[in-house]
Amino acid sequence: MLPPASRLTSGESFRRCVRRGSRSSCRTLVVHLDRTDDGDGLPARAGFVVSRAVGGAVLRNLVRRRLRHLVRERLDELPASSVLVVRANPAAAAATYDELRRDLGRCLERIRPVTPAVVGGEPS
Repeated sequence: MLPPASRLTSGESFRRCVRRGSRSSCRTLVVHLDRTDDGDGLPARAGFVVSRAVGGAVLRNLVRRRLRHLVRERLDELPASSVLVVRANPAAAAATYDELRRDLGRCLERIRPVTPAVVGGEPS
């Protein structure tokens, strides 16, 4: 389970992230990341979209639980105050836990903010 401060619950927050955020997709997932630069120090928040196209209620909840666990492991890698929305594609129903982990990792690597590399010590 995600900590309460890290849960995305507002429909408007989901819509804003999907409209404004960066998007990356794999066979099983589509990941949206909206980086906010307000500097309020809030933790990153995450939400999940698993539609009926994925399968029945039991299968959808299984996929959602797996995704929640995978995102919880990587939540501290996200920038503060950012919003992450993970949408499961129908292929996620047949994917193993390791396949979901690999796909989530790939998607996050593609849209993760790049920090400038410091060469030779102190930045100028």
